[in-house]
Amino acid sequence: MSTSKALQQTEADALRKAPQAATGRRNTAVLVGFTAVTSLADGVMKTTLPFLAAQLTDSPSQVTAVSLTLTLPWLLIALHIGVLVDRFDRRLLLWGANGMRLAAMGWLTASALGGGVTLTHLFAAGAILGVADVLASTSAAALVPAAVPATARERANAWMLGAETVGFEFAGPFIGGLLLAAGAGLALGATSASYAVAALVLVLLVGRFQAARPVPGAAPASVGSRIAEGLRFIWQNRVLRTLMLVVSVLNATWGAWLALLPLYAKETLGLGPQEYGIALSALGIGGLTGALVVTRVNRLLGARGAMFADLIATITMVALPALTTSVWSIAVGAFLGGMGGTLWTVNSRTIAQRLVPDEMLGRFNATFRFFAFGALPLGAGLVGLLAELADSRLAFGVFAVATTATVVPFLRNITHSALESR
Repeated sequence: MSTSKALQQTEADALRKAPQAATGRRNTAVLVGFTAVTSLADGVMKTTLPFLAAQLTDSPSQVTAVSLTLTLPWLLIALHIGVLVDRFDRRLLLWGANGMRLAAMGWLTASALGGGVTLTHLFAAGAILGVADVLASTSAAALVPAAVPATARERANAWMLGAETVGFEFAGPFIGGLLLAAGAGLALGATSASYAVAALVLVLLVGRFQAARPVPGAAPASVGSRIAEGLRFIWQNRVLRTLMLVVSVLNATWGAWLALLPLYAKETLGLGPQEYGIALSALGIGGLTGALVVTRVNRLLGARGAMFADLIATITMVALPALTTSVWSIAVGAFLGGMGGTLWTVNSRTIAQRLVPDEMLGRFNATFRFFAFGALPLGAGLVGLLAELADSRLAFGVFAVATTATVVPFLRNITHSALESR
């Protein structure tokens, strides 16, 4: 190719990429805004619903059951939601999810302002909100590759995760507590308004968000066969299979750490509620820090190195309670675990968005989260049994060993060449 033709081609490429970059920046801003508002509302909701349940009953099982309704749909219907996300327009599904949220919160608000909220109201609304969360989370994750160019996805994923951390872990619960002090109706109404604002924000997205259609003339596949197709796709891909198995172990470890730490902090460390809250806040601070520095860490270590750093950080986080009773050491471990968790999540999302074809993104994200979220209660249950049979420090040590066992398969299967291939 002559020099003049090469220059013309370069200029043409630049002109073609310029509007793509502008659209990507706009869509990134919209998705970050949507995530921030919905995460804030979710954070208020996760504080409000259990609190209202605690005002209605002294039964621990009933109060925790209200919280369970918000997460149980991930185990019951996530795989089916994945099929739905690969079949319909993902922005329409996000609107549908927010419509469900508005209906549930509007009903609760009307009940609070009228005859009063009952446990039946909370169970029903929690179930609707839980289903809506599965639908919204799966649709949003599958929508990103169509909304943001590949070169900007790492930053978009980091900002979205940062907005999620701030809204759900920090601002949401804090604001929820303030709103509850002013009245349940205000807390529920404000959450409804937040979901309405988030739905309006989606109007600003630019692009086409319908998943690829099946081959014309092909026989329609059943839901079960499409779920099986998604599972086979993940299992046959060495990188995706390894990421799913490793993150299941990591999440089981996180579930164990979060479940046992309150008792460990009280009985072994001698911490009061306020001191425990301060120590635990290091987890969220680490997560936010990870979102802010992930791009720099990736430049320094690469995606593989950043994810390996999370393995070391998680091992450190869960091993420290087994090795020391220093509160500061536990807090440092929590910070490292939170930071590493963000590094892992941002990079695993970016890798999946490159390796998974558009028509499979819904099922992939649903399956991935089915295993990841399903591991959380399993880890919590197992660590409780271990602590009951032995002691807390030994229980933490068992999970430290289990997490360490993921290092070899990670290094063997998550290689630079495997990450670069499609």
